[in-house]
Amino acid sequence: MHTRTEQNSLRIFDFDFNSEIPKYQQLVNAINDALANNTITIGDALPSVNSICKDYSLSRDTVFKAYSILRENGVVESVPNKGYYVAGNTRKVLLVLDTFKAYKEVLYHAFVNNLPKNIIVDVQFHHYKIGNFKTILNNSKGRYYKYVVMTFNHKDVPQVLSDFDNDDLLLIDWAVHSKPSHNYVFQDFGNAFYDALSKAIVPFKKYKKLVFVYPTFTSHPTESVSYFKKFCETHTIKYKVITNPDEFIITKGEAYISVSDRILGFFLEQCRANHFEPGTDVGFLSYNETPMKPFIYKGISVISTDFKQMGAQAASFVTNNNLLQTFIPTNLILRESL
Repeated sequence: MHTRTEQNSLRIFDFDFNSEIPKYQQLVNAINDALANNTITIGDALPSVNSICKDYSLSRDTVFKAYSILRENGVVESVPNKGYYVAGNTRKVLLVLDTFKAYKEVLYHAFVNNLPKNIIVDVQFHHYKIGNFKTILNNSKGRYYKYVVMTFNHKDVPQVLSDFDNDDLLLIDWAVHSKPSHNYVFQDFGNAFYDALSKAIVPFKKYKKLVFVYPTFTSHPTESVSYFKKFCETHTIKYKVITNPDEFIITKGEAYISVSDRILGFFLEQCRANHFEPGTDVGFLSYNETPMKPFIYKGISVISTDFKQMGAQAASFVTNNNLLQTFIPTNLILRESL
């Protein structure tokens, strides 16, 4: 067991008493950062609660809360009459997703599989409800090494995020409410979507009209609708936007684009009922690749970002502890449905 003195261990702490970050969280962050930088290692003694209180004018409750969080996460352990020691470098990361869907599962597995074994991931879902979002993040403050969060378009989201240190927070998927100082891994729902549509000009020309089915129940960014209209007008393509799913009735000679897999199900049902052949009589272009779309009805064409790459990039933020600001490309994958 290492026997560094408390004085040497104390050098890892640096408190900012003017910071909005709670002092107990600053202490948790300092110890986690020291582990990441090998300033301290497994077996090293940590300063006693009393010594930290004395040297930094902190309350016992503040120091004890920090040590309790670290012990809960498996980072430190306490030995009666001896004090606190570094037990391991196990870290807990919170992953907050919007909903559980097939492509989110791809992201999750890529994220987890690219993390070292000492990282434990807790996953929670906000379902686009601000109450859920606030509860999840407010209850998690100070309890995780890093926070990887999918946000959504609500006016209260920025205030919730402002309570977290930017160095510990990564925003993923949608750029809404992001700031230049944030870490992020996003996809582009505007220009990148337009560019992907442009690559499908040849199959689109087979059809007399393009119909974007953007159902009212979706939370997909509305900017995609704007760029769809821009694309059709630029290329003189007849188009229509449907927001009421009850109005989705397929017509021979039309191609459909949708952000909802529920609409894809409706499309295939109507093809079977009307004896339409996808890719010949009618076309379909789906948003977001899933493991099953290559195999559904000879293959469903998709516009999608690479969720596997997004998950891997998010994992790199956790392990490398560096600034990360990147957009994952959006691609067109043509299959028989178009």
